[in-house]
Amino acid sequence: MSLLDDFHVKNGQKTGLSGIPTVRFDEFSRVVTESVRAGHRLVALFGMPRSAVSGIDSEPAEVLRLFAVLAHEAVGALHILGTGLFQATYPAITPACTQAHMFEREIAEQWGVVPEGHPWLKPVRFHMSHVPGRDAWGRTSRAEIAPGGCDFFRVEGEEVHEVAVGPVHAGIIEPGHFRFQCHGEQVLHLEIALGYQHRGVEPALVGGPDKRTIHYFQTLAGDTTVGHTLAYCEAVEALADCRVPARAHALRGIALELERLANHTGDLGALAGDVGYLPTASYCGRLRGDFLNMTALLCGSRFGRGLLQPGGVAFDVDDALVAELRRRLDLTLRDVEQATDLLWNTSSVRARFENTGHVPPEIAEALGLVGVAARACGLNRDVRHDFPSGIYRFAHIPVSTAETGDVFARSLVRWLEIQRSATFIREQLASLPSGPVSARCGGLAPNSVAVTLVEGWRGEICHVAITDGTGRFARYKIVDPSFHNWTGLAMAMRNQQISDFPLCNKSFNLSYCGFDL
Repeated sequence: MSLLDDFHVKNGQKTGLSGIPTVRFDEFSRVVTESVRAGHRLVALFGMPRSAVSGIDSEPAEVLRLFAVLAHEAVGALHILGTGLFQATYPAITPACTQAHMFEREIAEQWGVVPEGHPWLKPVRFHMSHVPGRDAWGRTSRAEIAPGGCDFFRVEGEEVHEVAVGPVHAGIIEPGHFRFQCHGEQVLHLEIALGYQHRGVEPALVGGPDKRTIHYFQTLAGDTTVGHTLAYCEAVEALADCRVPARAHALRGIALELERLANHTGDLGALAGDVGYLPTASYCGRLRGDFLNMTALLCGSRFGRGLLQPGGVAFDVDDALVAELRRRLDLTLRDVEQATDLLWNTSSVRARFENTGHVPPEIAEALGLVGVAARACGLNRDVRHDFPSGIYRFAHIPVSTAETGDVFARSLVRWLEIQRSATFIREQLASLPSGPVSARCGGLAPNSVAVTLVEGWRGEICHVAITDGTGRFARYKIVDPSFHNWTGLAMAMRNQQISDFPLCNKSFNLSYCGFDL
């Protein structure tokens, strides 16, 4: 562990590429595995080609440079470790470290290297390798690639049957494919295939930042505009040594918590709708819109587009707007309290929520779940508390947890967070610092890296920005909370009735486009 102890950074702190410890792959694999066993968490694992890496030593024979970012929540430290691959295969880390399973599939698809021994190696987003002529599955043309076009895990046995759902669903929702292995109504296994709206965001960011860059983040996952844009802004500010004014930090925090309020309220209403409880469903559908309209008061966009920019925010507030926000917040929260009281006090609703979609804490820990899904399993995990940045360095929001890891727990955590986010917003509006709301950001430091974590409403958002010798992005890695949590939904369906899937799915409410990038 001493290798990690010797090098760590804080959330949103710049460091030189040359300072990142680089070791042989066997040592890299050992440190990652043992660190996770000791309580660290793998927040990012990704590759970049040798040709894109400058500022660090690399041998001409190197096929790919791998980086791992490990989080040590107990001390608020992030550890970055690197290694070089010298052939297109390597021993998979996943068998000894479950948290690496999706990352290694992603690396195989992006760069055409094969993690030998991976238990279920298949594409993640169904695209050609970024390296021409090198594909982990031997595909040679786009004609051989179709989202979901791969083998699915099958359970054999008498009366076992398969149910395929999607990618086109009943309703205006995003595409995703779900393959259930069932015995009667009991789900033995669920496999999830995504990638139907892969947009190639990460490669498009290379060479930036430019005038288009921020728009990628504002539309990366439309319901998490503020969360992803904040992570990007903090990465740029770290690399540019830009000091954001205190007033801008406060306004950013208000916008992030309004985003949380809108989505948590909408989710509680949707959960009520999934069990046919229309009073709460009707109320919360409207109230979600009220919170979105508060964000529109700040910047003209209900989703917060155009509000955040590197160096601060693009819009200020005056006393009249602050008063109006406080008035609307009080009225809307009162209605949310009434709507959720109906939910908690209706025995038929509780009966459907309790003991449905249970995820044991040890499974949540092994998979590296984040956000509401993790906290509902009793994991005390929240970026605002563990890795605070911006306003959260000065304003504390208690971590909301539950113990049962079921639909009820995921609903309860949302309600607790609604109350605490509202309290936070009230406090910030009552004590807004004076002064400017933006500072000028200069050029980015060359041959440097910055890791930023933000607690989006779904959970931990991770951005890793690496610059080349000219201060442009050589690699930009994005990990949406859904990337960690989709497997958690699959585990929640184990031994459940297949009719419970809509309810379990909504209790996670993960992003398809945030995963597909």
